[in-house]
Amino acid sequence: MRLQDKVAIITGAGRGIGAATAKKFASEGAKVVVVDLKEEDSHQTVAELKENGSEAIAKCVNVTKRPQVEQLMDEIIKEFGRVDVVINNAGITADSQLLKMSEEQWDDVINVNLKGVFNVTQAAAKVMKEQKSGVILNASSIVGSYGNFGQTNYAAAKWGVNGMTKTWAKELGKYGIRVNAVAPGFILTPMTEKMPEHVLDMMKDKAPLQDLGTPEDIANGYAFLASDEARFITGTILSIDGGVVI
Repeated sequence: MRLQDKVAIITGAGRGIGAATAKKFASEGAKVVVVDLKEEDSHQTVAELKENGSEAIAKCVNVTKRPQVEQLMDEIIKEFGRVDVVINNAGITADSQLLKMSEEQWDDVINVNLKGVFNVTQAAAKVMKEQKSGVILNASSIVGSYGNFGQTNYAAAKWGVNGMTKTWAKELGKYGIRVNAVAPGFILTPMTEKMPEHVLDMMKDKAPLQDLGTPEDIANGYAFLASDEARFITGTILSIDGGVVI
């Protein structure tokens, strides 16, 4: 098992890509901290992990609230004594064209997708510095490199995540901490599954592989980057997109 006994914090792990990542890490032997704002979702994910014999706990945390994040780290240190991997997966969308986007839509997306990543990483990095080891993985997006119609706020946040990833890789490497990001393309999630068939076909056509990704595809990328197999990889934005950005 590539992640045997590693303590992994995964935000936004109650469903979708986060839940798939929690299951993948558990299958690789990690002790998983399932963090989500929706308590019911986080407990459901943990219940599934425990059914398979994995060690996991649920934490209800708003990543935009620094006191909650700091309390989370304190509780994990008391529970497990260390933090080996952090996956900043929590994120939201609030789409609108520039001329129609409200200040609230802008603030909400920036707060969760950018400030939340900063809050969690800063708290975790302090722990990892003392350990002289750790892996930080951020959820980016192809939108963070190429933009997308109606997603000024989301694109700005993901551009910021890319910049923070590279900056942190430079700053934290001397402490044995690796920092990378994963940039998904079109992924089949409960949200996209509700889209009309012709829209899904259009998304497939944009990718050379002529298919949509799955949450498990992204989870596999995270698992590789968290493992010792990726020991010499840092500051990288790994695109998992079926080739859509070629």
